[in-house]
Amino acid sequence: MKLNRRHFMSGVTATAVLPLARPAFAAEKGLMAIITPSHDNPFFKAEAVGAEARAIDLGYETLIMVHDDDPNKQSELFDTAIARGVNAIILDNAGADATVAAVQRAKDAGIPSFLIDREIKESGIAISQIVSNNYQGAQLGAEEFVRLMGEAGNYVELVGREADTNAGIRSSGYHDIIDQYPDLVMVAQQSANWSQTEGYEKMETILQANPDIKGVICGNDTMAMGAWAALETAGRTDVIVVGFDGSNDVRDSILAGGIKATVLQPAFRQAQIAVEQADQFLTVGSTGQNEKQLMDCVLITAENAAKLETFALSA
Repeated sequence: MKLNRRHFMSGVTATAVLPLARPAFAAEKGLMAIITPSHDNPFFKAEAVGAEARAIDLGYETLIMVHDDDPNKQSELFDTAIARGVNAIILDNAGADATVAAVQRAKDAGIPSFLIDREIKESGIAISQIVSNNYQGAQLGAEEFVRLMGEAGNYVELVGREADTNAGIRSSGYHDIIDQYPDLVMVAQQSANWSQTEGYEKMETILQANPDIKGVICGNDTMAMGAWAALETAGRTDVIVVGFDGSNDVRDSILAGGIKATVLQPAFRQAQIAVEQADQFLTVGSTGQNEKQLMDCVLITAENAAKLETFALSA
């Protein structure tokens, strides 16, 4: 039995960690790079864990790297992956526009890229772009938010990073539902950059200026957790909060009667599908799928939250 060498890289400095067992034939399949935003966010960590586990199962060594949503760092990591001679790149990218050149550079070097979670602005460069149906998911979340709000009241929206396509898609999905109800009034809309800390700080400031708010709808669960913490600190646990992602933290809050709902996007499985398609492409030259692929999202409430674990819903 040979051993798998797993490397974790932040920036371009590699640190070896404990080896994992793998099949004796695995060396023949080579190295697969898995590049995501920071693992401090459980969603992105789930992507990396899911992709790595499936890659090892299929017989690859893995190179795990983090770009911290920095396009320059992402570009450096692509250079590292190319220099290491990886067979394929699994990527949750650092910007729809800024990523195009890096993926093209890998393609020119004969290395296919398989994107998850976030699309890039051009087609025909990556082999697969597997993303959650953010618009469909946002509409699910907005419909539940409207119901919880009783179709009336002042509310706040915390949006994600402006350079991230998903932030705009989710906000559009929210408003295409909520704006149909004239008695729902948005009194503040601010970006908290997908951050729990910024979610807390923005919510704290907004609440001081708008003490009569009834609800908060957030572009992701991390911001929702920050907003809820600020509301708890202010003694405003009456405010309705809805998130998006399907994290374990928000699941626990829902079950405890805190945050009211979230929308699950299947990060773990999505990453595994990307690895499976990479393996198929490397084996037979085609994934058998269209480049752009959508995975539907699922509404999570108190009724089904107990079935949620690490961005996957059990039967």
